[in-house]
Amino acid sequence: MKKNLGVVPAVYPMPVLMVAAYDETGKVNVMNAAWGMICNMDRIALFIDEDHKTTQNILKTKAFTVSIADKDHMDVADFFGIATGNKMPDKFERTGYHAAKSTFVNAPVIEEFPVVMECELAEIAENESFYCVVGKIVNTAADENVLGENGKVDPAKLNALIFDQFQHGYYVAGEKVGKAWNAGAGLMKK
Repeated sequence: MKKNLGVVPAVYPMPVLMVAAYDETGKVNVMNAAWGMICNMDRIALFIDEDHKTTQNILKTKAFTVSIADKDHMDVADFFGIATGNKMPDKFERTGYHAAKSTFVNAPVIEEFPVVMECELAEIAENESFYCVVGKIVNTAADENVLGENGKVDPAKLNALIFDQFQHGYYVAGEKVGKAWNAGAGLMKK
């Protein structure tokens, strides 16, 4: 029997995404966003508040990057979620992390995070329920040490952080338990 929990955003797992953008002077700002998802083959949707420093920077520069946080960088990823650039002007500098300008968009690539999507601002979708920044992915780059023999990102090597809305914990994704578009194929024959 199930126990009623009330209103709980019961989606698990949630990604731990690092969203980065420059301000009008070229200063780097990064935020942690769990409410993001792919919404098309070349689009990512970030459900983030309009008043975030990073959101304001995206609106000004029309570009941003989205990195996947990993286990090795959990402390800084969490810091990017609890500190605000609106009140802490040296937020990025405090971490000692490094940023390089994207070759594809006017946004910083945070070198320590292993996978990054470089995005142009495609649209802002807003209504009474949400504020959503939609980016067009123009390039994805990955550190070679997280690539498999086929040249694609290997989740077992990535150690991507996942966020848990229930207990507010971070976990690591990576164990392969089946093959998509194959695990349920046997039921097609019934």
